Amino acid sequence: MAKIISIHSFRGGTGKSNTTANLAAYLASKGQRVGVIDTDIQSPGLHVLFALDPSEVDKALNDFLWGRCSIEQAAYDVTSRLGAAVDGKVFLIPSSLRTGEITRVLRDGYDVSLLHDGLRGLVEELALDTLLVDTHPGLNEETLLSIAVSDALIVILRPDQQDYQGTSVTVEVARSLEVPRILLVVNKTPASFDHDDVRRRVAEAYDCEVATVLPHSEELMTLASAGVFIMRHPGLPLAALYRQLGDQLL
Repeated sequence: MAKIISIHSFRGGTGKSNTTANLAAYLASKGQRVGVIDTDIQSPGLHVLFALDPSEVDKALNDFLWGRCSIEQAAYDVTSRLGAAVDGKVFLIPSSLRTGEITRVLRDGYDVSLLHDGLRGLVEELALDTLLVDTHPGLNEETLLSIAVSDALIVILRPDQQDYQGTSVTVEVARSLEVPRILLVVNKTPASFDHDDVRRRVAEAYDCEVATVLPHSEELMTLASAGVFIMRHPGLPLAALYRQLGDQLL
């Protein structure tokens, strides 16, 4: 059966979308059919990492939520845009970047229950092995639904006091929703920090599995979202850590 994995952070700027894109590429390199859905409708950005220009997007997640298309009609095969050949497939369901569409979401909202149907339908229609859900930061109705239907939740946090407090809320909510597996990923960790000590402290603080501690990366910053890191820099230590994270999900 396909797995639905939500990638979430309590605050923005944690590297959630980069982590999602790298996991998708890695799972596809292992032969999986992977769906990636950008449910951050208010501030979408995953399409940039997969080199999908907004002018190429005829249908988006917004169109499905407002009854203008089926969910699979908003899926784009971005496998050839990963930067290297893989044995599997990656399908991206982007959110619209049109100003009017974003304004409509902010003003009118949408029927969140449709998102549940869309996630399940996407798995079936595209015969997916894994569906990665890039959520909106913070907790709202859409995020709670995504978390509730997930087989696993990855919570991204930085070694920052505000992130620590927000993550505590997210983990508590996920446990109340009985998510089968919760993984923490500490991202953008300064080189001066003892990463093993960070892992131990975070695991103890939340009584939760810490999948990995990712370092702050100048190479990732230099790439500036112009591609998927593990495909561009497969030999660097950060790429190896992304692969290790992917192996824990397989």
